[in-house]
Amino acid sequence: MAKSTPDLQSLYDKRPAIAALLLFILGAMLTASFAPFNLYLLAPVLAVPVLLAGLSLDPRSAARCAFWFGFGLFLSGTYWLYVSVHVIGMAPLWIAITLMLGLVFIMAIFFAVTGWLMSRLTGGDSMRLILVGPAVWVVMEWLRGWFMSGFPWLSLGYSQIDSPLAGWAPLLGIYGVSWLLLISAGGFVLAITRRSYPLAVALVLLPWLLGEGLKYPQWTRPVGEPMLTTIIQGGVPQERKWLPEQFAPTLEIYHNALVAVHDSALVVWPEVAIPALVDMGNAYLSVLQDDARTRGRTLVLGILEHDLAEQRIYNSVLLLDGESQQVYRKRHLVPFGEYFPVPDFVREWMRLLSLPNNDISAGGAEQPILVAADGTKIGVAICYEDAYGAELLSALPDAAVLINVSNDAWFGDSIAPHQHLQIARMRALESGRWVVRATNNGVSAFIGPNGKIAATAPQFEFATLEWAIQPRAGLTPYARTGNCSVILPLCLIIAWAARRKQHNL
Repeated sequence: MAKSTPDLQSLYDKRPAIAALLLFILGAMLTASFAPFNLYLLAPVLAVPVLLAGLSLDPRSAARCAFWFGFGLFLSGTYWLYVSVHVIGMAPLWIAITLMLGLVFIMAIFFAVTGWLMSRLTGGDSMRLILVGPAVWVVMEWLRGWFMSGFPWLSLGYSQIDSPLAGWAPLLGIYGVSWLLLISAGGFVLAITRRSYPLAVALVLLPWLLGEGLKYPQWTRPVGEPMLTTIIQGGVPQERKWLPEQFAPTLEIYHNALVAVHDSALVVWPEVAIPALVDMGNAYLSVLQDDARTRGRTLVLGILEHDLAEQRIYNSVLLLDGESQQVYRKRHLVPFGEYFPVPDFVREWMRLLSLPNNDISAGGAEQPILVAADGTKIGVAICYEDAYGAELLSALPDAAVLINVSNDAWFGDSIAPHQHLQIARMRALESGRWVVRATNNGVSAFIGPNGKIAATAPQFEFATLEWAIQPRAGLTPYARTGNCSVILPLCLIIAWAARRKQHNL
């Protein structure tokens, strides 16, 4: 350990509870770097204490500090799970708190492993930390994004969608942005521990300066004519959406809005805009199909699809082009929202308590891409499927436009819809495509291929939003390689550090 490194181990040993509380508070503060607060400069600064813990503490102490940092981050950053489950979903209070704290605990465990590995592999060497610390953090961030279904929310890179670091997203994706942010944070650590200021300044500033320059290249190209597109946001409150007496008014809201749209080539409705099964709304769908045929346009809408042969229900998107009906079925379902990974006796207990307990089925991993009436190919993500960026790459390069339909009404007036919009913006930037985002009550938006918001609709009310989007062709560097271009080299760095550690024992 460098001589100038603070003796954090002795401080931790004397006041472990104070250290845990401090890391918890710092983790909670990190939420402010994400939407809707967007204080992105906080992220590299608040990452420094975790890196210092990994450098200066023994593995067990570093794991505890990182655990409480992660616990603070996810408690403040995903408190909206309580809103979704209890306030909107009307589940008992104890179930909402248990599910929320359970998820926060699991996410904090990933941080604990991060702290343990950093301490174990760096051995107090600040130069090695600059290489190994960001690699461990990002690989664990990637791992929690898919392991056991995954929860990729609050990945550090999302906080940088409006910062110069966003310029790296088309090259390296979300995890590349996270890695460069942590390299920058490592520069602060180097300044504190070794006072090697020229190298520290280079590490802090270069990712940002280069990222700003990378914002200007056009990685994809326009193809065809701009497509006038309309988003219809029904604004039906979640507590009324499934009431029998609300069904006819909901159909009327969307149909009247559709009739009022005259020139749009593409109209998009939100996730499960029609609160019914397809076979219950065939007459209504026929009317919509007639409208598409008469006006020569395409309608994309969310609905529940019932497979009578297999007795399965899917959360689906239908595309109506006046002649045919195409379908996309949601592949990545929400645990405890759309399916319940519990034993049969627990499911029976849930049924007796009148709690939701029926599963929606997942769509196939490979599905035909949707094609609009004018031949434009469309990639679709339903709800938080757009948080799994690598999965959306399967639609490229064919898809010229991306659509995300969602029902963020489940989150009430919380920070979650804004975080979700931030995620959708990253997908636009990674793919170099327009993203059309239609939600039931906000935040609906048109997002350009540079990740910038072109237009948004107000939350919690009916709205129509219109924009001429430009279909695009080609692939960004990230779309060509996916996460492999970042995760594989970082895994090799970790393996190298582990091998050196073994040789030094």
